[in-house]
Amino acid sequence: MGKVLAVCTSSEKGTAKRNVGKAEFVLDHGIAGDAHAGPWHRQVSLLSYQKIEAFRAKGAKVEDGDFGENLVVEGIDFRSLPVGTAFECGEVLLELTQIGKECHSHCAIYKTMGDCIMPREGVFAKVLRGGFINVGDEMIVRQVSRTEADGEKLSDNNAPYRIWIITASDKGSRGEREDKSEPVIREIAAGAGYTVAGYTLLSDDQAGLEAEFKRICDNSFADLILTTGGTGFSPRDCVPEATAAVAERLAPGIAEAMRAGSMAITKRAMLSRAIAAIRGSTLIVNLPGSPRAARENLEFIIKELHHGLDILTHRDSECGGINHNEKYGSIGICLTTP
Repeated sequence: MGKVLAVCTSSEKGTAKRNVGKAEFVLDHGIAGDAHAGPWHRQVSLLSYQKIEAFRAKGAKVEDGDFGENLVVEGIDFRSLPVGTAFECGEVLLELTQIGKECHSHCAIYKTMGDCIMPREGVFAKVLRGGFINVGDEMIVRQVSRTEADGEKLSDNNAPYRIWIITASDKGSRGEREDKSEPVIREIAAGAGYTVAGYTLLSDDQAGLEAEFKRICDNSFADLILTTGGTGFSPRDCVPEATAAVAERLAPGIAEAMRAGSMAITKRAMLSRAIAAIRGSTLIVNLPGSPRAARENLEFIIKELHHGLDILTHRDSECGGINHNEKYGSIGICLTTP
């Protein structure tokens, strides 16, 4: 349970929000009068009070709303929760839709402090049930049902698979380069019926990448992690090594299929060191860093990954309609054609 310490709005994008004490939250729109409200997935932004206080302890002079957050809440670590988590505050019901965001241009806070917590600690939500939120209201964390989210009850087997996108880029993590591959991956995933559970932008740091892989896999925040960048020959390219370090099983055919398809486009595809691996019930697949190559490689595999995830997550125990005992040979390889 948490407590709302600030309710912030702004009438124009690109400007700091200010604490207004009370606001109306409109179904599938956001906060009435707020510049970021609208029919999209980032209707309301939330930030943990503890994260702001830790930033202030470094010497930052920031007020409520300076990070662009709508709600400042004490007692809830939003960054640790999975997409799909629900927040109930009085009559208002919010659903977590995105964790973190890309910083396209450095804000005044970053220029002063050399850092900003919103891109990594801020989360976003959509309004499932409208009403008013006041400073001092209690916020309860719970799981949202499909009835509340979609207007109909769906079984787990019908729920879309969740994808988490991880971009590995030193320049991107410093805000010196726009991440153009993430929107491409998000578009292809949505078109194939997947839902994006989250997005992380990290430097080319193997320890950091391993920790993020473990956090997502071990907490079942996503069924599929798609990485972009860090698969080449540069000394800083370490995504395949980070993936292998956390892997419990390898899935070499996926990377082989991407390289085989790419070889028809460019011989330099042979230089890709991308791998695919499984940790728990989550599949990790490395994609190239360039938007064009990421698109090509993902389109080679995205539809077929669905069947692999069916098996991995126990939604389906059979292959091609053949009985499980009939389709595998003694060494555990599927002998039937797809």
